Amino acid sequence: MIVATKESIESRYGWWVAIASTLMIATAFGSTYLVVVGLKPIAAEFGWPRRIPSAGYSAALFGAGVGGILMGLWSDRRGMMGPAMCGAICVGLGTLAISQSYSIVTFLGAHLLILGVLGNGAMFSPLLTNVTHWFDRRMGMAVAVVSSGQSLAGAIWPPVFGYFIEAYGWRETMIGYSVAAFAVLIPLSFVMRRPSPRMLRGGAVADKAARAAMAGQDEELVLGMRPNVAFSLLCLAIVGCCVAMSMPMVHIVAYCSDLGFAAARGTEMLSILLFSAFLSRVAYGWLADRVGGLRTLLLGSALQLLGLACYMYADTLEDLYMVSVFYGLGYGGIVPMYAIIIRELFHDSQAGWRIGVVFLFGTSGMAMGGYIGGFIYDLTAAYSLAFLTGIGFNLINLLLVGFMVLRQGGLGGRRGRLVLSEA
Repeated sequence: MIVATKESIESRYGWWVAIASTLMIATAFGSTYLVVVGLKPIAAEFGWPRRIPSAGYSAALFGAGVGGILMGLWSDRRGMMGPAMCGAICVGLGTLAISQSYSIVTFLGAHLLILGVLGNGAMFSPLLTNVTHWFDRRMGMAVAVVSSGQSLAGAIWPPVFGYFIEAYGWRETMIGYSVAAFAVLIPLSFVMRRPSPRMLRGGAVADKAARAAMAGQDEELVLGMRPNVAFSLLCLAIVGCCVAMSMPMVHIVAYCSDLGFAAARGTEMLSILLFSAFLSRVAYGWLADRVGGLRTLLLGSALQLLGLACYMYADTLEDLYMVSVFYGLGYGGIVPMYAIIIRELFHDSQAGWRIGVVFLFGTSGMAMGGYIGGFIYDLTAAYSLAFLTGIGFNLINLLLVGFMVLRQGGLGGRRGRLVLSEA
């Protein structure tokens, strides 16, 4: 009889964790597209300018960023089961609360606290960090698979929401989604009951002991810089790319409607854009396993910049469909690269909080981009200046990432980590 080794058992279960995490993210992040697809009818019902429902999307993403840090600290100490169950329950409760809101305070508050901090806060950064502790050799591919759930959510949910909002209204659609979220997310949470290899090694207690053992050693350099300097550059870089990233994602449905096309065409474009991103993430993960996260990020940033520029000149359905495909393929692998870069450049014991913080900056950038796009539209009654603003933020991202790639190449290593020698 052949007895499976501990390593092979952990490897197989790691892929079960990755698949369950992907499905949880794909389901939970559908909630953020409810306000995107329903932006115009929500604004019309309340008599709000578009920046108010856009702010709901922004509040949910910002809350998810803050919650990612809190839930990450919880999972570092107790494992992923508790945060996953909390997120599963609160995503459903959050959309129920939003469906019953009749004021700006309750509408934005439910997006921020219930759907954001307590709900989706457990559904991206903590799940992504958790899966990195199950893989070493194929970590890039595993991260790409899990993060693709976010794009899969955008590919599946907008057409569904578009149909039901048009047929039944946005409130009824949110209620129906909350029931589906409960039914899918709660059972999947139980897959997280098994502790990761890191938790089996002692989790946060072992990390603390490792840091204490290293306290007397010389500080490590990251890309030839102090670790927190390099980390700050990553945080600024993700803000730049995410501000640019969110503008077409949040406003593509309304933009198509403004050009005279049916809202259904806009939801189709959003779905195509995000499905293209879903397809590209696996390719980005494969590339990152071979050339490293920073170089892969540089490629994605350049392609996103080109796609965003193309939106300014696309005014026919055919052009918009083609640009949406190209934009999705280009930007799709950007966000997961930051998790891979942190695992490549920093010690494993720092992965949880650093990934949580960098994704807080990322979701803040997404929140800013969605709001800025709506604010500029309210001022100018057009999206051209909004897209141009996004291009400016993308250029800042490209410069920062390019600088870090040059530093990495100059140090002659993929990881770019050096130990300070004694003076």
